[in-house]
Amino acid sequence: MSNPPSEPLDGLPGCALRPVGFGDLPGFAADDHGAAFALFAQHAAAIIANAAALRSAVPASEALRAVCRRALDRSVTTDAEARSFLEENFQPYRLMPETGHGFVTGYYEPVVPGSLTRTAEFTTPLRGLPEHAPDPYPTRAEIEAGALDGVAAPLVFLRDKVEVFFAQVQGSLRVALADGRTLRLTYAGRNGHPYTSIGKWLVAAGELQADDVDMDRVKAWIRDKGEAPDAPGGALMLRNNSYVFFAENTALGAEDGPIGGAGLPLKMLRSIAVDRTIWSYGLPFFLAADLPWQSETVSPFRRLMIAGDTGSAILGPARADIFFGSGDAAGARAGTIRHRCDFTVLLPRERLSCERLS
Repeated sequence: MSNPPSEPLDGLPGCALRPVGFGDLPGFAADDHGAAFALFAQHAAAIIANAAALRSAVPASEALRAVCRRALDRSVTTDAEARSFLEENFQPYRLMPETGHGFVTGYYEPVVPGSLTRTAEFTTPLRGLPEHAPDPYPTRAEIEAGALDGVAAPLVFLRDKVEVFFAQVQGSLRVALADGRTLRLTYAGRNGHPYTSIGKWLVAAGELQADDVDMDRVKAWIRDKGEAPDAPGGALMLRNNSYVFFAENTALGAEDGPIGGAGLPLKMLRSIAVDRTIWSYGLPFFLAADLPWQSETVSPFRRLMIAGDTGSAILGPARADIFFGSGDAAGARAGTIRHRCDFTVLLPRERLSCERLS
């Protein structure tokens, strides 16, 4: 195998890249390379087919497309063959951000009760895309005040504004109906207004300590303070002007994750959301961190992940959101992840110096 190239790479905001060897990645040898390759191959097929993404990202470079073609032509049936393919075709580069470290959070697909009609129990609409996009789009406060009534029809009704707000933060959900059916709702678009982290606001305002900010605590704070627009809890949610719309997806199987920004189902603990203005979908990243990812106890997380999603809050080269799966157990783990992380991106070995980093 060739030695890592020594030339510097440019083009990342506030972040340098240092070539390393696969032997320098702690835990790489023990990872499930077959699972990582299988997900990469799904993205490779979409890249070669020029399949439309749900949310556009940096286009795949010619070098990445060449690796994708080889992945589709190669018969990979064992973990050893998968590892061999990855090591032959990719060069690891350690991301060296100016802050000194990367940062990861977690997200998941909620499973919440709901109704197709408004009831005394289920009062808050989760809306589909407007039939005709207004220009400009109204803010969250304006939408909740009725700006899109009759224009963006409710798909389902959830229990309260808190459930709707956090479904929008996650970007997908399963809705359990009283008749036993489950609806799969996935991201369909947003109003284009900037995303504001209400958790960060609570910390800045001294309402919560940084170490205490997780989804359950923020939900509890809002409900305790009141959800009405003029109550502190409701006013907090209205600080986030971003508003997400959904669509029903009938093609997903029960075992499938939700559709990510790349237009493909996400894979639990193998898919990540990245900054789509910097990275291409389908790129492999090796993440090394100590996280409470299996239980409340922190343990080593050393995994090869595939970029398959994006998010308004995922900004910067060494920043990712780990998809934890569906349901309350996944949510309990995802909500606690706010940790430092070492990032290594795997770039095609034949990347030309004139190409983008993707």
